[in-house]
Amino acid sequence: MIDEGVIKYESVWDRGKPLSEEVLGELMGWRDRLYTLGLIGAYENGIGFGNVSQRLGDGDEFVISGTQTGHLPHLEANQYTRVCEFDLGANRLRCCGPVKASSESLTHGAIYQRCPEVRAIFHVHQGQFWRRVLHRVPTTGAEVPYGTPQMAEEMFRLFEEEHLAQARILAMAGHEDGVISFGESLDEAGAVLLRWFEG
Repeated sequence: MIDEGVIKYESVWDRGKPLSEEVLGELMGWRDRLYTLGLIGAYENGIGFGNVSQRLGDGDEFVISGTQTGHLPHLEANQYTRVCEFDLGANRLRCCGPVKASSESLTHGAIYQRCPEVRAIFHVHQGQFWRRVLHRVPTTGAEVPYGTPQMAEEMFRLFEEEHLAQARILAMAGHEDGVISFGESLDEAGAVLLRWFEG
């Protein structure tokens, strides 16, 4: 059963102005490229999938594509939002911007919090790709639902037990079609993803 797109954390949304295209430009370019490759999009039932994020500054604050934007070929600056703060244990997040944050935002937050060097995260969906990398790359437990404190804890387990920091890519066994890559730059996150996708 697909439950993609459903926000499972407690979300506080402070409506605000978008970030500038100068800040978002490189992220927007990668998001459009992933859409073109079919790694971001929408299922036949209309529910969108896939999201991209980038760390802002030196803290844990990051910008992420808005919830339910996967079906759009191109996102404008007002379809991204900042995650200003989050609490993994309390399953709570505050976003500041023109739209609500993606349903997968806490998972992004867990990786940013665990790895201060990570600057970019891509979360994509593609069934054939997912099946090919499942258990060949660090893989979350099938019982772990996305967008929950359990998924954040599972991320930490993968860092400890499956060398996720080196692999920089993971498959989500309990989140059908879901694959996440990350890196110290947008280009690195993209290169890791495309190396597995095209390999």
